[in-house]
Amino acid sequence: MAVYTEVSDEELEAFVAGYDIGRVLSCKGIAEGVENSNFALHTERGSYILTLYEKRVRESDLPFFLGLMRHLSANGLVCPLPILDRRGEALGRLAGRPAALVSFLEGLSVRRPNARHCGALGEALGRLHAAGRDFPMTRENALSVTGWRPLFEAAQAQADRVSPGLRERAAQALDALERHWPAGLPTGVIHADLFTDNVFFIGEAVSGLIDFYFACTDALAYDLSICLNAWCFEPDGSFNVTKGRAMIAGYERVRRLEPDEVEALPLLCRGSALRFMLTRLVDWLNVPPGALVKPKDPLEYDRKLSFHGKATSAFEYGLQR
Repeated sequence: MAVYTEVSDEELEAFVAGYDIGRVLSCKGIAEGVENSNFALHTERGSYILTLYEKRVRESDLPFFLGLMRHLSANGLVCPLPILDRRGEALGRLAGRPAALVSFLEGLSVRRPNARHCGALGEALGRLHAAGRDFPMTRENALSVTGWRPLFEAAQAQADRVSPGLRERAAQALDALERHWPAGLPTGVIHADLFTDNVFFIGEAVSGLIDFYFACTDALAYDLSICLNAWCFEPDGSFNVTKGRAMIAGYERVRRLEPDEVEALPLLCRGSALRFMLTRLVDWLNVPPGALVKPKDPLEYDRKLSFHGKATSAFEYGLQR
């Protein structure tokens, strides 16, 4: 989440008038994240999140994202529910951007998750995959292995300015992943961006999942690898196998990993680490002037790549069989 596009009071009032949610009481920009412009909106009828979709998000993908959230919510997953306007539409326009309102979820994200948080997150991820099983729409993952080389090519000339040798490390990882990326794994709807700031807790129980704007159709175990990367490393760069064990066990309480997924897990973890290192590197080198956003450190994922390059089995991530 971030704020790239400013909205005037007059534009906001005209937009909100198209919904049956009462008058605007307050609207405040949310600075976290890197993708869209987000605002905490309070009206006479309640609290909402207002999102303006920026240029990285293709407008043609928005029916998939908004339809998915409505489907998951109807199937018991706690996630933002897109609010329909008076015409029955979930998508409108505001300040020259596609825009939507979604329900506000209670809870807090955790910056330093413990093993119990990781177990609860793994179970929630399993429920997400189960709830999305019969979603009729599909969307290709533009940030899977075929999308990584264009990112690398966009950043390689300046990569060593960020860290000496970064270009070569990324090139070697990319070459290996393109040669060996697994095919034929079980697929379905994945979140693809389930970082700690996209999961809300009340105590140590998950109270909701948010930010579905990278959701797509891809290998289910790839989604788990993203979460292992995002949740189970310590600040010193070490992998916390206790957290990994809890996360995988939580996931398998809902959906058991198949043998080919178990075999592929180290490679999937390496791939998801490279994906986030490259997108963070491109963002780091291309922050829009005046944006109220702090880019995330690509070197965090460079360090994680080093761990994954040495891992040889899913047991090193905490799988217990």
